[in-house]
Amino acid sequence: MSNTNIPTPHIECRDENLIAKTVLLPGDPLRAKFIADNFLTDVVKFNGVRNMFGYTGKYNGKLISVMGSGMGMPSIGIYSYELYSQYGVEQIIRIGSAGAYAPQCNLFDLVIAQGACTNSNWASQYNIPGGTYSAIADFELASKAYQVAKEKGYPVHVGNILSSDIFYNDQPEVWKKWAQLGCLAVEMESYALYC
Repeated sequence: MSNTNIPTPHIECRDENLIAKTVLLPGDPLRAKFIADNFLTDVVKFNGVRNMFGYTGKYNGKLISVMGSGMGMPSIGIYSYELYSQYGVEQIIRIGSAGAYAPQCNLFDLVIAQGACTNSNWASQYNIPGGTYSAIADFELASKAYQVAKEKGYPVHVGNILSSDIFYNDQPEVWKKWAQLGCLAVEMESYALYC
């Protein structure tokens, strides 16, 4: 049965079967293109709206999609929502860069965000009286990523990160508070994706 809600305002794909059940979501659409060009075979481009490129191809025989999400929680919120609700995507894996807060995190180390703290107002939409939603990763997917990283010998760290709405903060030392609370790194999207 075809989904009559596609294409969406942000994804021009008219065939929900052109998008794999697993989608890699880097922020930069050119990173999505690089991944498609260098790691996937039999590639089909399924999105170019606003130059937020999306591709589906095969990696080691498995169908996988990769698409840009843009920067920040509002942008990843749009794309992840449409992928899950309209295209039947089952898992989204955000891949991208982050700024290290923890001294044990070195350049090019992997950070698996077990949970995402935020300075955003994102969770207010849920109207939870007297509380704030704790956004955490899917345990099975996060533990599988950790196991594979260890098996391959990649330096990997697991813990909380900060998803920030602010890139240039007027309080330049505030990162130290997040670091004291154990946040490994800062980026701008994971909290919304986990929600």
